[in-house]
Amino acid sequence: MRHQSIKSRLHFLTALALVPCLTGCFASPAGESSSGGGPSGPRLRVALAFPPAENFSPYGADATLLSRLGVTEGLTALDANGAAAPALARSWRREDDRTWRFTLREATFQDGTDVTPAAVAAALTHATKARPAPTALAGVTLTAEPDGENGLRATTTAPDPVLPMRLAGPSLAILSPKAYGKKGEGPGAPTPVGTATGPFEITKADGGGSATLDRFDDYWGGLAHASGIDARFVKDGTARANAVRTGDVDIAEAIPVAQAGTLDKPTLQEAGTTRTTSLQLNTRSGPLGDPALRAAARTAIDSTALVKGVFEGYADPGTGVFGPAVTWVESKRVKPAGRAKAARPDGASITLATYGNRPELPEVAQVVQQQLQKAGFTVKLEVREYSRLERDALAGKFDAFIGARNSLLDTGDPVGVLGSDYTCDGGYNLARLCDKKVDRAVAEAVGTDGTGERQDAAMAAEAAILGTDAVVPLAHQRIIAGVSTDVRGVLLDPYERALVGTGTRR
Repeated sequence: MRHQSIKSRLHFLTALALVPCLTGCFASPAGESSSGGGPSGPRLRVALAFPPAENFSPYGADATLLSRLGVTEGLTALDANGAAAPALARSWRREDDRTWRFTLREATFQDGTDVTPAAVAAALTHATKARPAPTALAGVTLTAEPDGENGLRATTTAPDPVLPMRLAGPSLAILSPKAYGKKGEGPGAPTPVGTATGPFEITKADGGGSATLDRFDDYWGGLAHASGIDARFVKDGTARANAVRTGDVDIAEAIPVAQAGTLDKPTLQEAGTTRTTSLQLNTRSGPLGDPALRAAARTAIDSTALVKGVFEGYADPGTGVFGPAVTWVESKRVKPAGRAKAARPDGASITLATYGNRPELPEVAQVVQQQLQKAGFTVKLEVREYSRLERDALAGKFDAFIGARNSLLDTGDPVGVLGSDYTCDGGYNLARLCDKKVDRAVAEAVGTDGTGERQDAAMAAEAAILGTDAVVPLAHQRIIAGVSTDVRGVLLDPYERALVGTGTRR
């Protein structure tokens, strides 16, 4: 087994501060060193908003839960600018338009086995065979194979200039061979319990109510300060806020805006996020199939009033598919062109739907309903649980839909969400948009290489989408967390992939 002193390993947070080049290579600097962690501190008590829905499978919604608790990692991570940064891969280079070679760092799985090229290749191969496919691999055919003692070669059937960013997706976490192939289970059901690589290891899970995590002392990034995590899954936002106020938990994520005022100011932490609340308009059927009526809906919306009234300032007014938490957007934003002239609604009747899983959305919908009615629409509002709403929304059974979408959660690539949400063949096309100009703009962005050039192409595609009035951005949300005043190092990640790390402590 390969071993390396923990004190000589690079701390993960140091890696996140580095910036790569997408089209060439990314290498960690020479002479890397680690803080080695600190003395063993108290366990952290954490309240999370969403319980595991798929028995902690890394291929679905639970993938982000695992990364937020510091359990799983991928070959890469995302830095503050949304670019790929080292994680289990310490460097990489592009060999040709379809092939990348990754150099692995020395690391150990939580079951004590080595992170080897063969193990990493097997983990990625299992992910490619999962059904449904992990979102980060949507539309991508990937093969991975070992290359020497510490190398991995990844090949795609079509050129993929953002593969290092894609491999940072939480659903592409690397698990040990022990996680896969249990009797009676296929590649879609691996377990991360004791098989991941992060600084914390799940040692006990109580269904959807709680989980116990202990510190993984052989973590390549150094010892975590906290000796473990006691996680509770608390769906009710008021209950999460109360738990912070009474001192029952140290950290509570996703504090509802309505509850923020009930907490002492020193216990509130906030940060920008890439999550945008938007109004999606059905472009294919019903009254809003008319571009002129979509334009009327857009001009009726006052997003500033929404931010002040509903979000109480914990958001920024909607300006596009991407908001200010995406650091490069504002300097590259392209003004939409070719918008239809707004027509008079004359009482046109529409159904507006949203879901109650996020407590602010029904209130947002009520304000939007009032604004549309003031403009001359007749609006029926429907609120359901998301699981009972998604199928009907995708089938176009509503004229308008309000949802909150983290635009960079899955791949970190701005082009990816534009393709999935606004092209003819997009799998999450709530607006049911099928526009030749939009499809051309997105296709051009998909094929664009180079970081700056791809960002420019993404902004051109965003402008084409906004020009159809298929979507009306309402607010770019901010993360609100309740954090005890004696806790330090909470990770308020704009991509919502991290919460607790090696430096989080009390």
